[in-house]
Amino acid sequence: MATLDECMTALDDFVGTLAAKEGARDLDRSVSCRLTDLEQVVAGRLARGSVHDMAAVPDGPAVPKADIRLTMTSDDLLALTSGQLSFAPAWASGRIKLEAGLRDMLRLRSLL
Repeated sequence: MATLDECMTALDDFVGTLAAKEGARDLDRSVSCRLTDLEQVVAGRLARGSVHDMAAVPDGPAVPKADIRLTMTSDDLLALTSGQLSFAPAWASGRIKLEAGLRDMLRLRSLL
């Protein structure tokens, strides 16, 4: 199991890379990643081509619902960000869960 610090660094890089892509420059969305094995949710904002206010909070019913939500284990997050795990097959097999509105899903499809 990966540590929360490793996950924070990986998420910052992953979301930062997405934010820097041309198709994401005009996005302004809240994002979160639920790390099921760590029982933490890392949340932040994707806006103006970068990531803002990334912070981890304990998972629970009081966690606000983000516009774009990922759910996975900490090890899958590190494998995804290191290139050892491809997003599409991991999503199709249920290892990674992505929840977002239809418009965001269509836009993310071109970014991932």
